[in-house]
Amino acid sequence: MPRILGVDIPKEKKVKIALRYIYGIGPSNSLVVLQNTGVDPEKRASELTEEEISKITAFIQSHYKVEGELKRQIAQNIRRLIEIGCYRGIRHKRGLPVRGQRTRCNARTRKGPRPRVGGLKKT
Repeated sequence: MPRILGVDIPKEKKVKIALRYIYGIGPSNSLVVLQNTGVDPEKRASELTEEEISKITAFIQSHYKVEGELKRQIAQNIRRLIEIGCYRGIRHKRGLPVRGQRTRCNARTRKGPRPRVGGLKKT
């Protein structure tokens, strides 16, 4: 398995798909990376040479924030919102939807499972 920026990318997939396994690289970014490095997007990841892997790694490092650095930046942004006490920060703190979704029904992903009511058995 080729390793790019500490991430094992699957060798059986095409490079344009395999690059998406790096956190912060999506479909359009992977195509931009491959276009600028001159690597064929239809090539399988197992067919990449060491030179091509180093070109891809160098381009991503110089143009994108990925993996730990990106996760750290996102966490800092959320922490800042919570500290200044803005609406979005309060929603993050309470574990509720942040972007205006309704909470009367749905929102189970953010709110967690429904609390159990009743169902207590006498022993």
